[in-house]
Formats: sequence, structure tokens, C-alpha cells
Amino acid sequence: MTHHPASVRPAEPGTDRAHPRRPWWLALLIVGWFNLVSALGGGIGLVVANGMGMPRSWLAGTPFDSFVIPGLILLLIVGGTQALAVLGQHRRQPWFLAAAGVAGFGMVIWVYVEVALLPVYSFLHTLYFTTGMLQLVFLVLCLGILPAGRATRVRK
Repeated sequence: MTHHPASVRPAEPGTDRAHPRRPWWLALLIVGWFNLVSALGGGIGLVVANGMGMPRSWLAGTPFDSFVIPGLILLLIVGGTQALAVLGQHRRQPWFLAAAGVAGFGMVIWVYVEVALLPVYSFLHTLYFTTGMLQLVFLVLCLGILPAGRATRVRK
């Protein structure tokens, strides 16, 4: 078996893209589905239930006077990018890895902005920040950028 540096993985036959490793591909899909369902549920809940029980006073000092606009952002932008990534992955579209990267960063940015604007912190912030970061880590592993299965050591 020929060893290739991480940046020069053999391509899938007939394509110019690296073949994602199956366990990481599956992990990326599972996290993508989790993020998609969470963003859709949270977005719908914020729009329909106007905050799902969160007091409007939490929006003081933000550009919003209700939870509707944040809910639409969560639903359409965060959920939409997650949906695009998951559907692209299911259909094995050549762009699904790029979409997964956009979706993972979108989730991380959403949580970062939410924590910066709201006066409260919830365990859900940690959960969704982690799932966004996991999406990015699994993406990197699918791309074969990180060495898998063996530690790289610097020799002196």
C-alpha cells in the first residue's frame, strides 16, 4: 500500500476530489442531521411561539424587539445551510463538503453572536457550539487533511 501525505490523497476514480473516509462521512451526516433538526425546531419555535418562553427583556440592547427575526435567521440561514449540506451529502454532490463547512461555521457563528447579545448563558449554547465544531472537525477528517490512525512526531 502506498503512503500519501495528508495533502495528496488519491482521488476517487473519475473525479478530482478526495474520497471521504466512511466513518467520518457518516459522523458528518449524523451531526448535520442533528444540527438541521435543531435549527428548524428552534427557528419555528422562535417564530411561532415568539421566544418559546424566553422573556422579551433578554432582547434589550439587541437590534430586535421580538424573537421573530432571530427565529427566521435560525430557520432560514442556519437551518437552510444545514439542509443544503445534508441533502448534498445524501445525493453525493461534489459540493457537499463545502456546504458542510459553511453550515458548521454558520452554527458556530450563530452561537457566538447569541452569546454576545443575550444576557444569559445556557447549556444549549455549549451543545450547539460543540456540534458546529464537530461538523468542522468531521469535515476536515473527510477531506483527509489530518493524519488518521497515527500520531505525527517531530524528530530532532
